[in-house]
Formats: sequence, structure tokens, C-alpha cells
Amino acid sequence: MCAEGTGPERGAASPSPDDPDFPAARAAAARGLTELDAALPGCRACPRLVAWREETARTRRAAFQDWTYWGKPVTGFGPADAALAIVGLAPAAHGGNRTGRAFTGDPSGDVLYAALHSLGLASRPVAEHRGDGLALRGVRITMPVHCAPPANRPTTAERDTCRPWLARELELLRPTLRAVVVLGAFGWQATFPVLAAAGWRVPRPRPPFGHAAEVPLHDPVADRRVRLFGCYHPSRRNVFTGRLTPAMLREVLGRAAEGAGLAPRP
Repeated sequence: MCAEGTGPERGAASPSPDDPDFPAARAAAARGLTELDAALPGCRACPRLVAWREETARTRRAAFQDWTYWGKPVTGFGPADAALAIVGLAPAAHGGNRTGRAFTGDPSGDVLYAALHSLGLASRPVAEHRGDGLALRGVRITMPVHCAPPANRPTTAERDTCRPWLARELELLRPTLRAVVVLGAFGWQATFPVLAAAGWRVPRPRPPFGHAAEVPLHDPVADRRVRLFGCYHPSRRNVFTGRLTPAMLREVLGRAAEGAGLAPRP
């Protein structure tokens, strides 16, 4: 992974968007989050995910027949100087894949943004579409897989191909990043290799996922600690069964916000 401000050698041929090497080459070349977010939607490196996201955008759900779906990879959302990163799984087929913004337009997002709003970290309690005026304070939401996968299940190969986008995003957040919340076991498993590859010192063996788990990570570059938190994913199933309640989600986010120095609203 290239250091911030560097990239492939000048004049080197760049892989095409449908090349499996495209994420690694293009992410490494991004000098900031604005450039990273501009490059990511052009990625076509995973044929199965490209076919699924585009077919979903063509056929659409009956309730959204009047929508023009985004149908492309979904970038992270939030300020470039965020102190807290929230890592999910992947865009929902009729959520982020429709609206073009992470956790926007689906039940999981309704729960997540309501919790963030209650802590003073989101300007609105509901995320509807990219033009709804929603803004985040000190929080960046991202994911290890940026395309909607069939049955919400990306393959290991798809996760690994997409990994450079998240790795570069976390590297670019490094100067201000103080805490990370990972939603669900898949994100937990995907995030540890990213952090380790980016230079954070992670415990070995890697701690298992658990709701409200907390793991201290050392950042030798800045010589400071980053606090990593586990949280059940706010999926419709988890919320419906009570595995994750709004109070449970708010408690983990509140602890993480305090660890990030964001002074959550009581």
C-alpha cells in the first residue's frame, strides 16, 4: 500500500476498471478521500457483483419503480477528518445500491442513523437519499465490500479484491481516527487484516467478534491508541428478534464516540 501522497510510478499503465488489480492500483493512487470517492464508483473488478448490482438496478423493487437506481459501488460517507469510523458489510440491494449512499434507504440505516442522531452525530434521524441534507459530525461510515452482493453474502475473493478501498480509506483517516465500530462478524473479520496491513498493531490471536467487545490497537505511526468496538449489525432480522435493540446500539456507539473525543449528547 502506498503512503499518503504517493501512487504508482508516473507513466505506468493503470489496470482497467474490470481488472482484479484495479482496486489496489487506483486506491493507492488516491491522494485524499475526495479522490478516492471519485474513483471507487468506476470499479468493475468483481463480475458477479457487477452483474447483480446492475440487474437489480434495471429490474427494481415494485415500491421503487419510479427511482433511477445508483447501481454502482457505494463510497464511504462522512467527513475526511472523522475521529470515528463505522464499518458495515456491503450496500443493500434496494438501499445503498438504490440511493448511492451507505446505509441510506433501508431498515438497517433507519436504526443506525436514528442512533447517531440521538447522540448528536447525525443531523437527521432518517437517511432517505443523497440530497436529503443529512450530515455526519466526526463520523465516517464505510464498508469492506462496496457493491451490493446477492443474498447479502459476498465471497471471500470479492472481499479480498475490494479490500484496498477500505485500507486506503482508513489510511487517509489515520491523522484524526481515534475509534472504529465494526458492525457484524463479517466486517470484524474483514477489518483486522486491513488494519494490520496498514500498520496498526493488532492482538494475536485476533480477538473473536462479540457485541460490545473492545480491543485496543496501537498506531505506531502516530504513537497512539485506537479503540476498536464490535457491535451486532442493525439488520432487520437482528432488530426484529431483539438480538440488537436501539439501546444496545446506542450504548456501543456512545462508548466509541467518547473514545473518539466526540462528546456524545446525553
